[in-house]
Amino acid sequence: MRQFSKVLIANRGEIALRVLRACQEMGIKTVAVHSTADADLMHVRLADESVCIGPPAAKDSYLKMSTIISAADITGADAIHPGFGFLSENPTFAAMVEEHGINFIGPKPEHISMMGDKITAKQTMIALGVPVVPGSEGSIDTDDDALNTANKIGYPVIIKATSGGGGKGMKVAFSDKELVQSFRMAKSEAKANFGNDQVYMERYLRRPRHIEIQVLADQHGNVVHLGERDCSLQRRHQKVFEEAPSPALAVELRDQLGERVTLALKNMGYRGVGTLEFLYEDGEFFFMEMNTRIQVEHPVTEMITGIDLIKEQIRVAAGEHLGYTQSDIKFNGHAIECRVNAEDPKTFIPSPGKIVNYLAPGGLGVRVDSHVYPGYTVPPYYDSMIAKLIVHGRTRAECLSRLERALKEYVVDGIKTTLPLHQKLIKNPDIIEGRYDIHWLEKNLSEEEPNA
Repeated sequence: MRQFSKVLIANRGEIALRVLRACQEMGIKTVAVHSTADADLMHVRLADESVCIGPPAAKDSYLKMSTIISAADITGADAIHPGFGFLSENPTFAAMVEEHGINFIGPKPEHISMMGDKITAKQTMIALGVPVVPGSEGSIDTDDDALNTANKIGYPVIIKATSGGGGKGMKVAFSDKELVQSFRMAKSEAKANFGNDQVYMERYLRRPRHIEIQVLADQHGNVVHLGERDCSLQRRHQKVFEEAPSPALAVELRDQLGERVTLALKNMGYRGVGTLEFLYEDGEFFFMEMNTRIQVEHPVTEMITGIDLIKEQIRVAAGEHLGYTQSDIKFNGHAIECRVNAEDPKTFIPSPGKIVNYLAPGGLGVRVDSHVYPGYTVPPYYDSMIAKLIVHGRTRAECLSRLERALKEYVVDGIKTTLPLHQKLIKNPDIIEGRYDIHWLEKNLSEEEPNA
């Protein structure tokens, strides 16, 4: 079976190191690209070749498509892995890569484009028989459109940017009085962050959980799902803590949703990895969006299935068959991931700077995906995530106990991190019992005393 000979990794940080390790185990040579601020990154040191692609600002380096493709050309890379973030869900980049005779390790450009626009994604899923949150049929363009749609759906409603993500261009309204201002603010934020002010509207669910299904598809029509992840612990729509399987979902519901999702992806002719995200409330699932890339939280799925998702991405991009069916996939135990950010654990203000001491936890069932090391300086230019602590146990109770131990062992000195937040979370009775929804974290943070 054909395999790539050299992969260029068009990303940075822990995901770049994660891809590099997978390539090394597969016997594939690697090319690291980096900004001038990232010359000391671990994957840059370990790659077979490295190319500096510009100054620190992402727009002048990691988002500069022509420079990255030129780096692939001059190094002879026959494939590009985009990681997550940056250009990973940019259909123009995916098309440019393939036009230059280089393989894009990801979905077809048309599928990235289809799922990248939230309205088109929703309409596609409706046509494929996947349930969605009641909402507008298309974009909302005027104050009157917003008011008429809100009264048709029923309050509360949420306004979202069609090209959005990360909580930007997203506003909630509980009445006509609030709606117009929220609508205008959402459009303004969408324009500022995504260059596109189009927004749409959905019913705002009051206490849903965030459930996502991991899928994997080859180029020969074979599609499987790898179970669900519960990503309900969020702050400002950014995930903080993820687990698999969900403590709120019965096996029968997982199987039903998984079957529906895999059929939809098969009918789309999808290839590669993908994640379909749902809101789950009162026994019902509502499709929100699909991410056409590897997810930050993919390790929890790997821990309970034993399947290396990065290697599978590379294999199916090279044209290989999956080599297994849905019935071959077994779910083993429970896994939890804590995102460790270089931020103040109370104010969440970024905390870049030099890491003086660094000691990652270890032991049975403990995994740390991180690019940092003692003496590494966290730059102020990029996302603040510096590590992911992933723990696996035979049961959820064992997993939580192991996580508590691992968090006590974890040492990061010189900067502030969110480790103390996670240490507090896992002692909360609601977390221990799995009783939380997407609003739980922000509600509990707001109720704490300022100096607590």
